[in-house]
Amino acid sequence: MLNFKSSSVVFFLTVILCGALYYFFDVSLWWLLVPVLFFKAAIIYGSATIQSNFHIDALCSASTDKKEIAITFDDGPNAIYTPQILKILADHNASATFFVIGKNIADNEALLQQIDTAGHIIGNHTFSHSFFIDFKNKKGFIDELNQTMAAVYKTTGRQVRLFRPPYGVTTPNLARAAKELNYSVIGWNVRSLDTKADTEEKIAKRVISQIKPGAVILFHDTSAKTVNVLKQTLNFAKENGFKIVSVERLLDVKEYEI
Repeated sequence: MLNFKSSSVVFFLTVILCGALYYFFDVSLWWLLVPVLFFKAAIIYGSATIQSNFHIDALCSASTDKKEIAITFDDGPNAIYTPQILKILADHNASATFFVIGKNIADNEALLQQIDTAGHIIGNHTFSHSFFIDFKNKKGFIDELNQTMAAVYKTTGRQVRLFRPPYGVTTPNLARAAKELNYSVIGWNVRSLDTKADTEEKIAKRVISQIKPGAVILFHDTSAKTVNVLKQTLNFAKENGFKIVSVERLLDVKEYEI
């Protein structure tokens, strides 16, 4: 499997081979560009694609024939849209997982408590979710995770054990931090792209066309479009015999530290 370790080994061996060819057969050192470019491309792809498990194993879907799927939301809690989403989920008797940003919990403690009381799962999405978060070292990521953990625990008494990396990007330092803190990393295999400029119709079509047993859907509880697309998604699931279950059940992971 292509991951950071195996790519590094291949890169190292290829560099040695190029050096040997240059030394013994006078082959041009320009051939060194091949492993360099390959290694860089692998790192870029693997870091940006959470399903690749390049830096750390991420659970992105379930291997099952059961018509069960999980719905997840990133970037909340949001005072405007999260309550609307909670109502829709309640109307459809559906559970979901909310990967919350720690800084968004301030002034939304009651809303976070509502998520928990309704039986939904709360996960960690770092404290700042900053644009430059991927440049943090291991300690920086640990601080991000611990700050959100503390905010969630203070409000709900829950010690979360599910983590979704911001933007779905992974790095060696993020991987080390998640492993040290014993988090299960949760990805997705159906990306709604509901934060883009697409219409509700296009987003709904994108999501519905990818739904199959074991799917994990990524939404964001931060826009009106998501509220309306969620309704369409839940209606489709009901009409086609899909059951909405929690990530914890679908992926067989521990959601909280008891």
